[in-house]
Amino acid sequence: MSKISISKETLAVLKNFAGFNSNVLVPEGNVIKTITPAKNVMAIATVQEEFPVEFGIWDLNKFIGTVSLFDNPTFEFFDNHMKIHGGSGSSIKYMYSAKRLLTIPERDINMPDHVVEFDLHEDSLLELKKAGAVLQLEDLSIFTDNGSVIGKVFDKSDPTSNNYSIELCGLVEPKKFDFHFKLENLRFLPGDYTCQITEKVVSRFASANDDLEYYVALESTSNYEG
Repeated sequence: MSKISISKETLAVLKNFAGFNSNVLVPEGNVIKTITPAKNVMAIATVQEEFPVEFGIWDLNKFIGTVSLFDNPTFEFFDNHMKIHGGSGSSIKYMYSAKRLLTIPERDINMPDHVVEFDLHEDSLLELKKAGAVLQLEDLSIFTDNGSVIGKVFDKSDPTSNNYSIELCGLVEPKKFDFHFKLENLRFLPGDYTCQITEKVVSRFASANDDLEYYVALESTSNYEG
């Protein structure tokens, strides 16, 4: 079986996916999906490589660490294992995980019609995450105020807690909403995203530059009035 390389971009996707789920099933082809054990975040990436077989990885971080042992590795795929080859003649036999042991998306998300759409820039999300870490706040509110979309990190269980807010963008249509997220669910790869939010249940964050998207469940305290 012929050897292929795996790009740094694809390895970065796998490393990012490990933050949502420690294991993954890579299907034959070029689309990789993952879902959190709680099934509240699903991520989908179309990558450069065409994988010749389906294979499961039980511990993504260990796999990425294994790959890092080589400078420019190539990968050879077999029925129950892969061989990772280094340039100096070294190699590692890496066994696949059984599919039944993995947490995998059981079906695609049927995204309802969205009621809100706006651009979420990388620096804005980074600023909110940094503020959340410093202030030890876990919740994010995206709401409207005087025609602007505002992002605010806060503690929804404590109305007297500190909070930090920034303006994300203007809103063309006058709408009133207050959508809630857990910051830990927004562990996206760096970049700008188009955010689409439905009236209830789910949101979609699509990368502006890569074929990558995240579906994130809304918290039950979210509110939309239109």
